[in-house]
Amino acid sequence: MNYYSTKHQTPAVSLKEAVIQGLPSDNGLFMPEHIKSLPKSFFNNISELSFADMAFEVANTLIGEDIDTHKLREIIDKTITFEAELKSLDPQSHVLELFHGPTFAFKDFGARFMANTMSYFVENSGKQLHILVATSGDTGSAVANGFLGVPNISVTVLYPKGKVSLIQEKQFTTLGQNITALEIDGTFDDCQSLVKQAFMDSDIQKTFFVSSANSINIARLIPQSFYYFRAYAQLKNKDLPLFFVIPSGNFGNLTAGIFAKKMGLPISKFIAATNLNKIIPDFLKTGNFEPKPSVQTISNAMDVGNPSNFARIADLYANDLAAIQTDMKGYFYDDQQTQNAMIDCKKRYDYILDPHGAIGYLAWKDFEKEFAKPANGIILETAHPAKFLEVVEQTLNEKVEIPARLLEFMEKPTKKILLSKEFAVFKDFLMNNLKN
Repeated sequence: MNYYSTKHQTPAVSLKEAVIQGLPSDNGLFMPEHIKSLPKSFFNNISELSFADMAFEVANTLIGEDIDTHKLREIIDKTITFEAELKSLDPQSHVLELFHGPTFAFKDFGARFMANTMSYFVENSGKQLHILVATSGDTGSAVANGFLGVPNISVTVLYPKGKVSLIQEKQFTTLGQNITALEIDGTFDDCQSLVKQAFMDSDIQKTFFVSSANSINIARLIPQSFYYFRAYAQLKNKDLPLFFVIPSGNFGNLTAGIFAKKMGLPISKFIAATNLNKIIPDFLKTGNFEPKPSVQTISNAMDVGNPSNFARIADLYANDLAAIQTDMKGYFYDDQQTQNAMIDCKKRYDYILDPHGAIGYLAWKDFEKEFAKPANGIILETAHPAKFLEVVEQTLNEKVEIPARLLEFMEKPTKKILLSKEFAVFKDFLMNNLKN
């Protein structure tokens, strides 16, 4: 299958080219020419399948014609080594825990799949592949740990100074080896802009073999669809309307959910839950997509003022606002509301949410009141609350247990390089430090 640009100004390419390039030369985003539906037999037997078997069937349907079957199975088995657990708060409210991977965040699924897929594509190329990735928190740690020690691949992580939690920062600034951390004096949007400019720069392109590991890369997006199916498989009552509530920043997670819906997963609607960076909730009300400078919040992984994956969402619905509104509803909340939700969930259900999951919790409770009929609401809990230790402990006024693997990161020395947000400075760093 071929992959085209959302801007439709460049020729379609193979999956390998789409994954390695990261971005099309016209600065659009790669999309599959078609999304196949899964057979009814898959859904009839879904509760009996292991997570790895389920993920393989989804991946094989999406990209099986582009990767050898045995190799794809190997990639899946290396990726799906931890669970996506569904916890029920009450008969209608469920939390999908996506933090059981090595860096305790949902992005472990995409990062590990991408690392294994890219390694497969470059193993016989004789080239050194350089991954450039911008992060507002969890992407950097997931990508850095997913690619750590992978032969012939190096990773440069760009993150905004003072705008990620200490634990998040430690997870990608303490690794060394083939991982370089750049602390950018700016916002996440500045970091993302630097990465995009690097892909458009002719000097960098002709000198180095570069790619992206943000959700702008199709190989990050595809595996994020896996856990939507896994969540559905764990529901006790599959006959109720199904709503996925997605704390959203760059909107890759929600886009992956749309992939799952188009493959046949019976999703009634997506609830897009954001913090004060409410570009998409505003769009859903007005029909105008108006990027703005990002606002810093306690749910920092969602501090995105220009969500890249909006281009994919618009493309999937042929720019039909009414169709998007049919499948999607948006809510946004401020920091005080977020903290109140964390307190409410702990008091009502004895369950600790991180700030991002708390925004999803708020959106579900608001939507549940409006819908006023029996339904399944699945809130994506995207990161372990210990990754936002200070906010969670101050909000709940209690200690949160830090998993041992997170504590190991905290004890290691930090290795980072501070750069300004000027592209000329970033380009100079790359030209003088990357190896051919």
